[in-house]
Amino acid sequence: MDQDLKRLIDQFIEENKENILWDITRLVAVPSVEEAPEPEAPFGPGPRKALDMAQTIARELDLETVDLDHKAAYAVVPGERDEYLATICHVDVVPVGEGWTSDPWTVQVRDDCLIGRGVMDDKGPAVLTLYLLKFLKEHGGALRYPVRAILGANEETGMQDVEHYLAVEKAPLFCFSPDADFPLINGEKGIVRGRIRSAAKLEKIVEIKGGVAYNAVPSKAEAWVQAAHAEPAEDIEVEEARPGVWHITAHGIGGHASLPEGTKSAIGVLEHYLLDHQMVSEKEAEFLRFAVRIPDAPDGSLVGCAADDGLFTPLTLVSGMIYSEEDRMVQTLDCRFPTNTNGARLKAALEEAAGSLAEVELEGEAKPFFKHPTSQELKACMEAYREVTGEKNAQPFTIGGGTYARHFPNAVGFGPEHPERKYPDFVGSIHGANEGAYFPDLLEALKVYILTLLKLEELDF
Repeated sequence: MDQDLKRLIDQFIEENKENILWDITRLVAVPSVEEAPEPEAPFGPGPRKALDMAQTIARELDLETVDLDHKAAYAVVPGERDEYLATICHVDVVPVGEGWTSDPWTVQVRDDCLIGRGVMDDKGPAVLTLYLLKFLKEHGGALRYPVRAILGANEETGMQDVEHYLAVEKAPLFCFSPDADFPLINGEKGIVRGRIRSAAKLEKIVEIKGGVAYNAVPSKAEAWVQAAHAEPAEDIEVEEARPGVWHITAHGIGGHASLPEGTKSAIGVLEHYLLDHQMVSEKEAEFLRFAVRIPDAPDGSLVGCAADDGLFTPLTLVSGMIYSEEDRMVQTLDCRFPTNTNGARLKAALEEAAGSLAEVELEGEAKPFFKHPTSQELKACMEAYREVTGEKNAQPFTIGGGTYARHFPNAVGFGPEHPERKYPDFVGSIHGANEGAYFPDLLEALKVYILTLLKLEELDF
């Protein structure tokens, strides 16, 4: 990197880092889990307020903003041409869940780490993209291509925000989403969601519930069961809710559905307890013996749908939620699959495994995508990353998560997470309790993004 440019970027970040922290804190303070739609709030009042706050921050940075029916918005720095470059982040978040040691909506700073829902996924990165535009406006000179920082409000639960954006705006020449890992993600598995629903009615189970989202391994699950007695066990708490009905609470280790390694599904813990302690009827047990095979083997091998194409990591299959519905048990499914399978094959395997015990429903299939790492855009991203970090051997890779990138004709996931770096034990994962981000890493990511956009501006598309 040119030394004068390096000094300019370093100076900009030093001058703005306190404001960056303050703006992340302001945005995290807005609870933005999807709720029932309201007038002028298509994804509920929380996501709308967060989208408004992000635009307020952008305008305070002297950036022009455009709101797209409160489903998405963008800030923009003008350029000479009509075609534009873009980043895209989201301001909605998954539900809080269990296990937090502090208020999830109040950013805690501890040993340079930020703790709060959304600091990494994806409010912290969203603020970075606004400061990226601030740098380009103040120091980027006359840009060839306008640059937009797109902000969505429905990434976690359906991505209707980006669908709306692309329905009313033309796609960017190239876009990267700071909602992923470094060094660069050039491919994403296919994704399909669904549920299994027990054929038999509930008998001894009065109610069952657990998990907060399709795409999160649950850390807590509960059941209320008719029984004479219940014994506590490992990861299990019991209490008599009322005479003859016991409240059973199972604890696990939460995490993102695309990365089940290292997690422990509370749904699986609960199902095994109910089966091992013979607390359910035989009809209920038949369903649970099938359903527990999903948390027991997140690679899908126990239900006949394991798959590996050598290009992506192997298939993952996770149950994010369990609940009672019309006297039946329902367990949700979140599957991330490589190129050698698809939703139809998954459904066929699940139906064969379930037999007459459950109905299988799948919906919203998204196909895998892959971009070749030798493209000029990806080379520019990787050159910037290597120059800033000094990681000369860093290479793009594929993932099981689903980012906005799959919705654009030319896009990738690009940081700011570093799964290979070690952080204090109190720093939780995205979608988990005590979600955390190392602030110096976020500032380093901003440096990468600034240099990347300057390199992209030099390309002929």
